[in-house]
Amino acid sequence: MGLKICVAQLNLVVGDVAGNARRVIDAAHKAYAQGARLLLTPELSICAYIAEDLFLRPSFIAACDAAVQQVARETAPLAGMVIVVGHPVGRDWRSRSLNVTQRHNAASVIRDGQVIETYAKRELPNYQVFDERRYFVPGQDTCVFQVEGVRVGLLICEDAWFDEPVQLTKAAGAQLLAVINASPFHVGKGYEREAMMAARVKACGLPLVYAHMVGAQDEVVFEGHSFAVNADAQIAGRAPSFEEYLYEVQVDTAQSPPRLQAPSWPVREDDADLWDALVLGLRDYVGKNGFRDVLLGLSGGIDSALVLALAVDALGKDKVRALMMPGPYTASISLEDAREMARRMGVRYDELAIAPAFDALKASLAPLFEGRGEDLTEENIQARIRGVMLMAMSNKFGSLLLTTGNKSEYATGYCTLYGDMCGGFAPIKDVVKTAVFRLARWRNANDPYRTGANPIPERIITRPPSAELRDNQTDQDSLPPYEVLDAIVARYMENDMGIADLVAEGFDQGDVEKVTRLIKLNEYKRRQSAVGTRVTHRSFGKDWRYPITNHFRA
Repeated sequence: MGLKICVAQLNLVVGDVAGNARRVIDAAHKAYAQGARLLLTPELSICAYIAEDLFLRPSFIAACDAAVQQVARETAPLAGMVIVVGHPVGRDWRSRSLNVTQRHNAASVIRDGQVIETYAKRELPNYQVFDERRYFVPGQDTCVFQVEGVRVGLLICEDAWFDEPVQLTKAAGAQLLAVINASPFHVGKGYEREAMMAARVKACGLPLVYAHMVGAQDEVVFEGHSFAVNADAQIAGRAPSFEEYLYEVQVDTAQSPPRLQAPSWPVREDDADLWDALVLGLRDYVGKNGFRDVLLGLSGGIDSALVLALAVDALGKDKVRALMMPGPYTASISLEDAREMARRMGVRYDELAIAPAFDALKASLAPLFEGRGEDLTEENIQARIRGVMLMAMSNKFGSLLLTTGNKSEYATGYCTLYGDMCGGFAPIKDVVKTAVFRLARWRNANDPYRTGANPIPERIITRPPSAELRDNQTDQDSLPPYEVLDAIVARYMENDMGIADLVAEGFDQGDVEKVTRLIKLNEYKRRQSAVGTRVTHRSFGKDWRYPITNHFRA
């Protein structure tokens, strides 16, 4: 029969050390009952990823140490079972003149109630959302352990992206590589991992099992999508994405090198992955932070319509409430479309006019504004009235307020601080406007969570976008066409292309100058914005660290 490996694709919670340990223990008992004798859990499974400055607290490290021992004790009756758990290890020595810290991102190998090996990650990523060199020092050793006659070499995430740790592990006697991971999602990342691991396997000639976390933590999402690769670099199997799962891999030890067999879920289209990532990001933020339900402003426009569909898919219609706040420039078709969208989604829907508050504020400010005509100030007052109303509802009912801005708006500042930017979570913050339209059409054609087909009225998708804060206003009055804007954002913000290179590529110099200037000027707004789900390789958040005071232009 050979060895059966179980990958525990778990949704873990940062800091819930006891709860995470319990999930590992429960997974071990289930896997053992199904015949598995090696259980792989994700990177840092005891504390979950990304724990950030919790790693600096000695009490946090001590709690993780105790949880590892708990896992060992409570799995001791599983005779012959080997369990790999990820956790931080290390000690701090402090005095007035000395502060020495040696912590590792580590994994322990547990058998028969004992920790038989502890391996420290060698390659520490320090790019994009990763800050591992802030918290850890690299390990120096290899780890090879035996399970039912198979010598398994253990690697942690980034180790497998480099040739040296793999080759050293092979030289130490490994017949099979086990790679445990917590690598944040962006569109296409799962298949990038498959390709990289296939290349690594081809170079070393050993089969590989890749164990990955699932779930969301603040702005990052982990999509699962664990997999196995045979020594010929062919994918032996692929676990489901965006769901907890105990994924079994059978190792045929009669062959040399061992041959892996596992079930395989099909390759997914990018928009299906993107939708599921946004749904999971929202669901876990709400659930893991103790909210019961959510609230959003429904304008009759495309962004709030998409967020409403996401919220219902993530939480169910009974946990979503929409508030339409018509103003003096709200078109009648916006009211009609908002009502129809709410009807299709089956959510509680209310309307609350902002005109009385707007008139009262203008009257109060009139003596101070005497001699000055209406301008952006009055537009922002309308947005801020809506923000006040939504935050009042959030406070009164304890609902998490979702803000509905997209990445194109955050990039250019086409949003009002303390107005439409109010909210505790921004589900589409990392989705550019052109992708918002594309996703709306995708969701109308698909009903992955069985919450209702074709939820977004066609007119919402086809109407020119408008903030409706003045007469005959459209987004393109102030911005280049979204196809141009988003292409510039992708190159300049996500991929660091310079202004001269953008112009050389064929973009109009005026458009380039305008968009890049707006990106620079609006950093102060983004610093005060809600967190949102990261779905690209560079989002406004952990990935983007630019100074507010900044005179560099190129």
